[in-house]
Amino acid sequence: MDTGGTFTDCVVLQGSKVRILKVFSTPDDAARGMLEGIRRLGAASAKPSLPPAIEIIHGTTVGTNTLLERRGARVALVTTAGFQDLIEIGRQARPRLYDPDVQREPPLVPRSLRWGVTERTAAGGKILLRPDGAEIRRIRRRIERAGAESVAVCFLFSFANPRNERAVAQALRRLGLPITVSHEILPEFREYERLSTVVINAYLAPRLGAYLARLERAVGEGSALRPEVREHSVPRRTTGGSPYGGRVFVMQSSGGITTAARAAREPVRTILSGPAGGVVAAAWLARQLSIERGISFDMGGTSTDVCLFAGTARTTNETTLGGLRPLHGRRL
Repeated sequence: MDTGGTFTDCVVLQGSKVRILKVFSTPDDAARGMLEGIRRLGAASAKPSLPPAIEIIHGTTVGTNTLLERRGARVALVTTAGFQDLIEIGRQARPRLYDPDVQREPPLVPRSLRWGVTERTAAGGKILLRPDGAEIRRIRRRIERAGAESVAVCFLFSFANPRNERAVAQALRRLGLPITVSHEILPEFREYERLSTVVINAYLAPRLGAYLARLERAVGEGSALRPEVREHSVPRRTTGGSPYGGRVFVMQSSGGITTAARAAREPVRTILSGPAGGVVAAAWLARQLSIERGISFDMGGTSTDVCLFAGTARTTNETTLGGLRPLHGRRL
C-alpha cells in the first residue's frame, strides 16, 4: 500500500492473483484512507466474512509531505547549555555560496522552545558534569507551559556515553509526550548533523506515530477487514499473535522495511519511504528487462522523485529535503 498526497494505491498479491485498487488519500488521517482500501478489497474477496491473515507492506509520503508543507509538531529542544542555537547556526554550507542575500529556511524549533542543560560529557565518553535534578524539573515545567507536542534531546558526545542524555530523557517522559533521544536515533559524531536529524524525528513523531498506531491496531484486530468487529470484542493486540494475524511493515528510506512500531518511534527513517519503494520497484523491473542503466520517475500530487541507477540504486548517508539539511541515515 502506497499512500501519497492525493491517492492511496493498493496492490494485493494472493497466490498467483494480483488485484489493484486506487482510493483517495485522507490527509487529515492517513490511516482512514488505507483502511477504506483494505475494507473494499476484503469485501471483494471470495470469503469476506473470514478475513485472511494479511501482511501489509506500506510505503508512505506522509513524512515527506509533512516536512515539505511544514505541518509537523511543535517541538521542544533540550540540549547541552550553550548549544541551543546550533540548530539555527548549522554549518558554513549555504544554498548559494556567493549570494549575499540568500535566505535559509527557518529552523523547525524556534528560539523560544530551546533549552540548555548544564551538563558535559568529554569526547572520550567521560562524564564531566551530571545534570542537576532541580534544573531538569524547571525545564520540564517550562516545556509543559510552552505547549510543546514533542521533545528532542541531544547532548554533546552522547554517542560516546549516553548516561546524561538517558537520565534527562527519563525525567522528561513524565510529560507524556513523544521523546526523541539522539543516542537512539543517530549515535554518530558530528553534532549538527545528529541534532538536525533528531529534531526532524521529533517533528514527525506525533503525526506518523498516531496514524501508524491506528493502522496497526485495526489490522491486528481484524477490524480493517471486518467493520463489525469492535475494540471491546477483540483483544487489543497489534502483532502476529492477533486472532486475525495481521501485521504492518513500513518501507524505509533505505529501501528495506521495518515494523510499524519502530517506524512510529523513528519516522525520520521513512521520510523517503514512498519514493524508495518506487526506486526498488523500478530497479527490479529493469533487471527483468535486462536494462543495465535507467532513470525512475515517480510523480505524485505533492512532489516528483527522480533516481538514476546502474544495476542497483546507490545509497547516501546525507540528504536535503525541503531546504532542511542535513538528514543523516542510509537512504536511496
